Amino acid sequence: MCLVTALTHVTMVFLHVAPANPVSKRYSPQVNAWVYPLFEQNWRLFAPDPDSANRQILARTSHTASDGSVRVSDWFDLTAVDSSAVEHNVFPSHTTQNLLRRAWTTYVELHGGDDAANSERAVMLQQYLRNIAADRFAHHNRDPFEFIQLRVLTLPIAASGTAASKSPSVPVENRLLPWWKVTTHGN
Repeated sequence: MCLVTALTHVTMVFLHVAPANPVSKRYSPQVNAWVYPLFEQNWRLFAPDPDSANRQILARTSHTASDGSVRVSDWFDLTAVDSSAVEHNVFPSHTTQNLLRRAWTTYVELHGGDDAANSERAVMLQQYLRNIAADRFAHHNRDPFEFIQLRVLTLPIAASGTAASKSPSVPVENRLLPWWKVTTHGN
């Protein structure tokens, strides 16, 4: 089983990084489903593109009670949970540090500013971001919910050599995403 999985993985990654050919074109949907989002390849390891802003990702949920009333939770700071996990861990994992941040960055690259999914990959990334947020919210709050909404505050990073106290940290962008249906967190 391990050998078959390893061979499948190597073949899929090879078809993903190989120049376009009849085989990679024919199996493109299967290759992309295997590679994205977990095995995404990019050059940022060798030419890092540091963030020019800090993003604070918040989530809130909605639950419809049996009497028909709708309860919306308070905003929950997902970024603060990640930061706390990194700060209080001697050996923080790469996943803890970057999963939510990279999911958001890729979401923005594929959706732009209108939150419309124009490709299968964009739909997949929207689901991926929704699932990360729903799992993290459910881990810290046991109340049931059917919908989740994200809000992303983009805060500028002060240039090196400038005093941080000279200018207050005012969000450059306050982006509110639409409500997304969540089916697995009815707790």
